[in-house]
Amino acid sequence: MGPLASLTWSSRFLDETPGDEQVNGPSRQVPGVCWSRATPFIAPDPKVRLWSHSMADVLGLLRGEAQSLAGGSLVQGMDSYAQRYGGHQFGNWAGQLGDGRAITLGEVESSDGVLELQLKGSGHTPYSRFADGKAVLRSSVREFLCSEAMHHLGVPTTRALSLATTGESVMRDMLYNGNKALESGAVVCRVAPSFIRFGSFQIHAATGDEATLRALATHTVRHHFPSHTIDDDAAIVLWANEVAERTALMIAHWMRVGFVHGVMNTDNMSIHGLTIDYGPYGWLEDYNPGWTPNTTDVSNRRYRYGQQPQIGAWNLARWLESLIPLMDEPESLESVLDHYGEVFNQHHNDMWVAKLGLDSWRESDQELVQELNTVLQTIETDMTIFFRLLCDLEGPEPDALSDAFYDLSQAKSIDSQWREWLANWWQRVGGEPNRDAMKAANPKYVLRNWMAQLAIDAADEGDFSVCETLQELLSNPYDEQPGHEDKWFQKRPEWARNRVGCSMLSCSS
Repeated sequence: MGPLASLTWSSRFLDETPGDEQVNGPSRQVPGVCWSRATPFIAPDPKVRLWSHSMADVLGLLRGEAQSLAGGSLVQGMDSYAQRYGGHQFGNWAGQLGDGRAITLGEVESSDGVLELQLKGSGHTPYSRFADGKAVLRSSVREFLCSEAMHHLGVPTTRALSLATTGESVMRDMLYNGNKALESGAVVCRVAPSFIRFGSFQIHAATGDEATLRALATHTVRHHFPSHTIDDDAAIVLWANEVAERTALMIAHWMRVGFVHGVMNTDNMSIHGLTIDYGPYGWLEDYNPGWTPNTTDVSNRRYRYGQQPQIGAWNLARWLESLIPLMDEPESLESVLDHYGEVFNQHHNDMWVAKLGLDSWRESDQELVQELNTVLQTIETDMTIFFRLLCDLEGPEPDALSDAFYDLSQAKSIDSQWREWLANWWQRVGGEPNRDAMKAANPKYVLRNWMAQLAIDAADEGDFSVCETLQELLSNPYDEQPGHEDKWFQKRPEWARNRVGCSMLSCSS
């Protein structure tokens, strides 16, 4: 264990892909490159507030130097840059986007292989457009806590090493409604094998830059998919199939735990199949497949919970289109979308087997699942609590599920529907559901938005103890953890039903 300077740093991405000759500078279009060198700003009063010991152990780090993890003060071996990419945002091509408020410090060797360390909120880059490239405490707490919570849930994700406050105030308009206010600045150090996205490829295909596209694809496959090549069409299809498989697995996990990403733009889709860019996310409170936490998406609900698998396919199709310049017969890429659908369906069926404690998947189970989805939506029912209580059910009696219902009088009104479904389920499992599998698939604790908001409210007052409590709680989300139930194993409180930050979030969240 040591300081950042003790790590073995490398810059494979910079060495192997075309880059911008200008360092720093104003926001601008930068054609023909994958990156621009950018220097984190110097924070006036940096303090490391939150720290992931499990991530630090992987990196071999002691609790880090505040200045380097809040911006500025690069250590020897770092070569900082911002990545250039494009993307479809809410279904529309947006052109050049890029790391507008993220700066990569470099790549380091770790016990999990080479990992990239990136500061989110560390200042202006050539891709910041009209923004300052900084982040606020509110969004940084949400990113740090959720990254680590998802990891411990078993959901593929980027990680968070640290959260540092910067000691300065940043002006933000939380809901883009003209109500600007000063907020505390903060920076999260996040970690992944790389932060290469679908949009990293799209930008070069869109501009007809085959040379840069090929350089990026060669680098990506060499280091992150070493069992593959891009030597010919068949090899590219095999690589694309693995990207599809990873994406399908990630989204199946989202569906299993009730997670809604909120902004599944193609620039927010990791080539590794990792959950990335924690903005207006949320967990289902009541089981409403039509819910999205993103106020920007409230009219169309493009990124609602129930449509995430389909959006995954749409995004994958856009990435496959970006590979066409590398292909002799691009029609062969069509099979990748079929493969995505098959793999997702298998994961989805496996998910229901585990969540319901079945012995295996049978075709007849589709009806059982459909009936459950129907009754869950009939009245307001907490998804997380329902499935966790189901794990301990001793018989087909709905009274044991009462804590999952927001209105018990409504629950009584559909008592017969619940009894019918529970009887069918109980018969299907022969009165002996696989409870171990159920408890490993149905978490007891997830990072609900109202929980994150309580942590943010305290942090705004300089108290990070709620953040630390949630970090510890969510590091064992499937365990009972006596003593925490009364406060955290609870339905959404009424005060959070319509509060900004709980039910309403924007892309700045």
